[in-house]
Amino acid sequence: MGRVIKIEIDDYQRKELEKGYRTGKSHAFRTRCQMVLLKSEGRKSQEIADFLGFCQQAVNLWLNRYKQSGITGLVVRAGRGRPSILSAEVDSAAVKEAVKRHRQRISIARAELEESLGKEFSEKTLSRFLKNLTAGINELDGV
Repeated sequence: MGRVIKIEIDDYQRKELEKGYRTGKSHAFRTRCQMVLLKSEGRKSQEIADFLGFCQQAVNLWLNRYKQSGITGLVVRAGRGRPSILSAEVDSAAVKEAVKRHRQRISIARAELEESLGKEFSEKTLSRFLKNLTAGINELDGV
């Protein structure tokens, strides 16, 4: 049997975790706050894992992360996931021009962009990029 992880929290930490559990932006963050709260009540990691539908290793990973970094350790760090192929800062001007020239044929615009940017991507990726670009513009305009 391995070492037992013990979490002891004071009233301020408990309130902070309860607030995160109730009002956290992501479901994953709320669940991690719940893990720490349950562990602070003296429950076993396997019991918490069974209750929340995780494996014991995942529970212990987040408990250790909490012990090291506090509640900020329960937030997913930046840089996770696959990096974007097209960047709004770098590629938006070229994409706008190509789409303006080939408004009715996105496949031609994609082929032209692949050649000029030196990147390979699908029509679906281009459509998604345009949709997100338009959504970003609408947010800036207050629409």
